[in-house]
Amino acid sequence: MATLNINGRDVTVDVPADMPILWVLRDVVGLTGTKFGCGIAACGACTVHLDGQPTRSCVTPVSAAVGKRITTIEAIGETPAGKKVQQAWLDLEVVQCGYCQSGQIMAASALVAKTANPSDADIDAAMSGNICRCGTYVRIRAAIKQAARGPAVGKGA
Repeated sequence: MATLNINGRDVTVDVPADMPILWVLRDVVGLTGTKFGCGIAACGACTVHLDGQPTRSCVTPVSAAVGKRITTIEAIGETPAGKKVQQAWLDLEVVQCGYCQSGQIMAASALVAKTANPSDADIDAAMSGNICRCGTYVRIRAAIKQAARGPAVGKGA
């Protein structure tokens, strides 16, 4: 048994300690926005935040998340950075097929939350390993820049 803080609420799950967070979220808790891509932390589709840090949930055991805050794509829009990133994604029509986008948005939101004016190098480093088969990288970069320079967005704004 483990108690996890998922999107601001405590959830007790009866799973093995080495079960990847991805499967706890999708199969046990029912939050399917976090996607399975490769299973080896190479593609980024499974990215969630652990205490605000982008983390590949397909290789991170549930035991590593106990006592930390897990934020998924379902709740990232409740954060100021996440809200700005999601709006920029919509404004610039970033999504094509959409499969990788939850991981892309999670990585971008972590960057925007900690870096006020990210350079291309900052974006490259933060987004490294987040693969988009549709090749929307130019729009992703533009959306990150728009979100970073956009006005502060708070809850209820």
